[in-house]
Amino acid sequence: MNLEYFIAKRLITAKSRKSSISSPIIKIAIAAIAIGMVMMIISVATGIGLQQKIREKIAAFNGHIIISNYDDNQSQVSITPIALHQSFYPKFNAVQGINHIQAVASKAGIIRTATAFEGIIFKGVGKDYQWKNLEEYLVEGKLPNFSNDLNNQILISQFLADRLQLKVGDKCNTFFMKEQSNQLPNLRVFQVVGIYNSGFQEFDATYIVGDIRHVQRINKWKPDQIGSFEVFIDDFSKIKEKGEEVYAQTSSTLDSKTIEEKYYYIFEWLQLFDFNIITILIIMIIVATINMVVALLVLILERTQMIGILKSLGANNWAVRKIFLYNAFYLIVHGLFLGNLIGIGLILIQHYFGIIKLNPENYYVNEAPVYLNWVYILLLNLGTITICLLVLLIPSYIITKISPVRAIKFE
Repeated sequence: MNLEYFIAKRLITAKSRKSSISSPIIKIAIAAIAIGMVMMIISVATGIGLQQKIREKIAAFNGHIIISNYDDNQSQVSITPIALHQSFYPKFNAVQGINHIQAVASKAGIIRTATAFEGIIFKGVGKDYQWKNLEEYLVEGKLPNFSNDLNNQILISQFLADRLQLKVGDKCNTFFMKEQSNQLPNLRVFQVVGIYNSGFQEFDATYIVGDIRHVQRINKWKPDQIGSFEVFIDDFSKIKEKGEEVYAQTSSTLDSKTIEEKYYYIFEWLQLFDFNIITILIIMIIVATINMVVALLVLILERTQMIGILKSLGANNWAVRKIFLYNAFYLIVHGLFLGNLIGIGLILIQHYFGIIKLNPENYYVNEAPVYLNWVYILLLNLGTITICLLVLLIPSYIITKISPVRAIKFE
């Protein structure tokens, strides 16, 4: 094997550099593999990165599974209260893989300032709220604190703050309509203590976060009545399975729905990325393979005399074929090295500097998120090498048809 590899490297690669025919073709083949690997790394990293980031944002505002009253399962606001005291709260021990559950309640309202007004949904949260889900989106101020007495602190989005010309420390009037239209709305004066920017327009244009006790008082609920429960799971890939388990373990008067079901239109859109990624991978591998086949055929034609000499010295067909396959392997690895170097470099630049920006109205994020996973990169490299070498076995079969006598006379 070492001798065959040495022959492949010295007799083919070295000489091909001096050849006016094979040299540019080999360079094109290496470039095609490098470009293909760059495209594959970028497509996988950005596709999976975008999927994960959007899932994280939806879960941050809703949890992975929402448990609510049947009357509220199609509504963004809480209509019919649920008793806080449930067998699954505060620990959902009946289902494995659940790491947190929190109680929330929502109420529609209108924020009015001296210059503008906006319709909003006031999301009331309590002491059990998991603030770490929103910490990364905080751009100014601090997170509200509802662990003690009722207060008027709220967290508002950058989108609403800009439209209402609000900043941290400002107070704003918020009106909540009562059930009977002939009654005056409830007025609450809130103080902005923090501003967040998730880049998810559907949430940023709608939600403000405050104390759940305001919703309870406005709706005249008891302190142990809430709007819904938000459940967080460990493994998103098992969300459908866990959603069914949660539904089975809750009361018949309660409904549960996963965020995949609630925001089905977003997740159906995300599934298109899987198809796009697979399509790009197939196209890039086909292009790289075709270029390698052409390069190998040119090398075989240029080294016809060498093939004849090796056969006349007693080398069998498979031994000669391996020499060319070793050389092809060398070229493939060369191209993959360049492709990995460039592709990973571009991903790291985007990860740390966020150069490529996206329109949040279309993509739900402000910049292109990337997901760098060494396992995926290793699989891409191994898959490319394996597929290319398997395909190259076909053109290398031509070597078996070359006659030593004719090959030595070949000009």
